[in-house]
Amino acid sequence: MTYWFRQHRYAMAAALVHLRRSPGSFLFNILVVAIALALPFMGVTLLDNVRPMSETLSVDPEISVFLKQDTPREQAEALAVQLRQTVHDKQAKIIFTPREKALDSLKDKNGLADVLATLGDNPLPDSYVLKLDAFRNAQAGGDVDQLAEQIRTLPGVDTVQVDSAWVKRLAALINILRLALLLLAATLGTVVVAVIFNTIRLQVLTQREEILVSKLIGATDSFIHRPFYYTGALLGLCAGALALGAVTLALGPLNTAIAEFARLYASEFQLTPLQPLMLVALLLLSASLGLIGARLSVRRHTARLS
Repeated sequence: MTYWFRQHRYAMAAALVHLRRSPGSFLFNILVVAIALALPFMGVTLLDNVRPMSETLSVDPEISVFLKQDTPREQAEALAVQLRQTVHDKQAKIIFTPREKALDSLKDKNGLADVLATLGDNPLPDSYVLKLDAFRNAQAGGDVDQLAEQIRTLPGVDTVQVDSAWVKRLAALINILRLALLLLAATLGTVVVAVIFNTIRLQVLTQREEILVSKLIGATDSFIHRPFYYTGALLGLCAGALALGAVTLALGPLNTAIAEFARLYASEFQLTPLQPLMLVALLLLSASLGLIGARLSVRRHTARLS
């Protein structure tokens, strides 16, 4: 075990010596790799912030039923029995909202009281809200859209709206973004491996004589390859740290713009940095990409020297 640690300590020291010989080239390569990593890292940060918000949204289907303006109040209130028979779900909540209550709710909204006063008569209809259980509805084989079509045929019904459809659209959009981020990360990960592959290739060619002499005196392939492996891993690790730092700094101006937008919707949503465990995982991923690129390059080009 001591011999193993000694070999790896020597390989790390040799890698650092090689990097000190050309610091400008090493820093330039770090910058190129960091730019390739910054975009998927920003995508991961955005999805990590949006995911908790999307999970808190209710996905239980809700159907809003708006009655015709000339529907008598007695008929409007009696419609609850027909809605219960149409839904076939004892757990469903059916909430009746008189037009007077709906108008009072709108008057409580800032800036709407004066607008409603100019309208004169109450323009709002009586309405129902049906809150369904998504799990029970799925188990029963129910179709919310089909149920909405049945409700439209009831007497006195003017408009039927499925209010949870936008939640499904949001979930579908997040899934598309997640898949797009995965494809982008795979593409840019390939770019990172290619950049490090070429960097290590140049180092192997630069140290060609040193490698040949090491082989003549009996050095094993593992002993020769190991410093290049550490060089690739260090390059990936430093680039990953730089990319994460750039993403963290970018959250400041982004949050300033988001705060102005969220204030219009009475929200306080802000982007937060990734959790430490996620940061460590991304750094390890960056180092692994560097190691893969170095391994492929060293094995290919040192074999040609023999």
